[in-house]
Amino acid sequence: MDINYAAKGAFFPWGGNVYICTDRAAINLQTKMLDKPKGQKFTDEAKAIILEHLSDEHFGVSELAKAMHMSRSSLLRKCKKQTQLSASQFIRQVRLEEAMGLLQENDQTVSEVSYQVGFGSVSYFIKCFREYYGHPPGEVGKQGFQDAGTEIAAPSFFRRYRWALLAMALVIGGGLIWLLIPSSSSQKRVETVSLEKSIAVLPFKNESSDSTNLYFVNGLMEASLGNLQKIEDLRVISRTSVEKYRNTNQNIGEIAAELNVNYIVEGSGQKVGDQVMLNIQLIDAVTDTQVWGEQYTHQLVDIFSLQNEVAKKIADAIKAKVTASELEQIDKKPTENLVAYDYYLKAQEVFNKETVEGLLEAIPLFEKAVEEDPEFALVYADLAITYYYLDLYKKEKQYTETINNYADKALLHDSKLTESLIAKALYYMHIGDYRLAVPHLEKALEYNPNSSGVVNILSSIYSNALPNTGKYLEYALKGIQLDVSENNITQSYTYLHLSNALVQSGFTDEAMLYIDKSLEINPDNDYAPYLKAFIRYAKNKDIKQTLNTLKRELRKDTTRLDILQEVAKLHYFQKEFDSAYHYYKPFNDIRKAQGLGIYPQEDIKIGYTYEKMGYQEEADQLIASYAEYCKHDQSIYQPASLAVLYTYEGRYAEAIEQYEEFSTKNHFMYWIILFMTMDPVLDSLKSYPGYDTVIQKIEDRFWENHERLEKTLHEKSLL
Repeated sequence: MDINYAAKGAFFPWGGNVYICTDRAAINLQTKMLDKPKGQKFTDEAKAIILEHLSDEHFGVSELAKAMHMSRSSLLRKCKKQTQLSASQFIRQVRLEEAMGLLQENDQTVSEVSYQVGFGSVSYFIKCFREYYGHPPGEVGKQGFQDAGTEIAAPSFFRRYRWALLAMALVIGGGLIWLLIPSSSSQKRVETVSLEKSIAVLPFKNESSDSTNLYFVNGLMEASLGNLQKIEDLRVISRTSVEKYRNTNQNIGEIAAELNVNYIVEGSGQKVGDQVMLNIQLIDAVTDTQVWGEQYTHQLVDIFSLQNEVAKKIADAIKAKVTASELEQIDKKPTENLVAYDYYLKAQEVFNKETVEGLLEAIPLFEKAVEEDPEFALVYADLAITYYYLDLYKKEKQYTETINNYADKALLHDSKLTESLIAKALYYMHIGDYRLAVPHLEKALEYNPNSSGVVNILSSIYSNALPNTGKYLEYALKGIQLDVSENNITQSYTYLHLSNALVQSGFTDEAMLYIDKSLEINPDNDYAPYLKAFIRYAKNKDIKQTLNTLKRELRKDTTRLDILQEVAKLHYFQKEFDSAYHYYKPFNDIRKAQGLGIYPQEDIKIGYTYEKMGYQEEADQLIASYAEYCKHDQSIYQPASLAVLYTYEGRYAEAIEQYEEFSTKNHFMYWIILFMTMDPVLDSLKSYPGYDTVIQKIEDRFWENHERLEKTLHEKSLL
């Protein structure tokens, strides 16, 4: 079943020295280095150091900053200014340019070159190379290949070894540099690059004259999809993503391109009496050729064996690695009772309508299924999930114990079933205990690595309930790989969600890309311009531009409390307290009148503004409210919040201590770095001993996390 809709001034080490060198190219190089403008010297030095450590896949931004005797933040700013690239992008570009040279001039395979230039993953190297050059690295070795912008003639000695010479010049002073001219390269070996094992199972066609059998054919498709999703070596697109192709006239290539997959499964089936007939084929979408296909005629009693065999044949045809534990899950029969299974399939058909009416219609069918088989774990799990959704948006919950009881029964009869684990996780979410929900969801992903519903729920949890920007982004990126919505509005909000996750972890360029996609497919997305204003601020630090954009959005809808308090806050950061009060007052009045407990973390800013405007009584109430918020805050942000409170109270030593504690936290939002020091409350703390040091620690901590996260996401082919 599908649960997606719930989740939805650089230091130069060579100084002025003149190096002794017998090679004319190296002498020329040193002269050029001394003559170059400051910005070019920076990039030259950086490239030389990167090339010294070219094969070290662990040499990243922090290591480069240390080698250049700069702080990490200084390196990031200077790199962006001089190259228009982030530091990590600059390092990757140097590696890729060197890789092209090696592929053109040496008899090495793609794998050998990828490791030689510091890529720990060949598949990630191929992905980056294709994105940078417009073709895979394997094409470089083919006869007649000519890369656009690459010289055909054999490169000169200096051109080929320009950065190696520079690297050596930086570390060897007053000595001789001896280099051997490489011999001409022999004909390159061409390495075959395999396709990513990404697959979409299209809705099966009902070949039966009896239209009422459609639920059964859909069940065959769901079972095939479900079994394939259990294989970690595959990337399997969700059911909701393929549903729009049920009656499509698009060809395989067009469908595969939209879903970003390399393989498509098509099928048709019918049930006649006690017989099941299934025609299924696996198609290579790149070449539009059949990789595997078979026609089956089985007795109904063999339906589970048929479903399992199909999954194994497909996995084998595309050479997917299937582990012993995955085979165990695939071979598992959901029930021995075919009558119970038939009720289950009928219930699934209406459940998947994703409406309250569909949920209510599914319940009696699920109940009949467990009457036939009291140990049918999958049905107990689906009952728990059904009642969770019925209760989801109700202020007064009705089905808490019902959800828990069905979830426990599901786990009792099959503790390794993905749906059983999801059911128990949803129960914990239902009672607000997200920390207990997470282990069940993570275990569910072990048994079903392609469950887009679980991935999206985890992304949502780490966005709000248990804030962790790294995990939020990782799961958001996984979700977009598995779930491609057929609905423009839904897809627009998916891109919005991903853009938010990206910018919170400091990936501003990528965030801008996805927020633009969000607006492109749905210009009426009310929240996209709001987020885009802050992404733009993260890139250009133009607070006036951000303020004007938000005011324009507020004029479209003056009831937007989120924008109202953001406009007030931007005035507050600029110490324009009268303007801040102009927006904070209606925000606070509405909040009190409607009993809304929203934005409690902003109360100290509002209170400080009221105080500056002479409304001390209201200010005291707001500060007290903020203190209460800090007391109960269990998130990673509590120390940072307390630091502001203690500063307001004049407890400066304790404020520094709280910032020291916060500097040890991981994966906090980029907004902390961008706006923290702009808070007027902190002005009195800025001259206190230790302030500058601890603020730098916090900033360095953020970028260290950013770098590690970027590396992890690249290794997992998510970014």
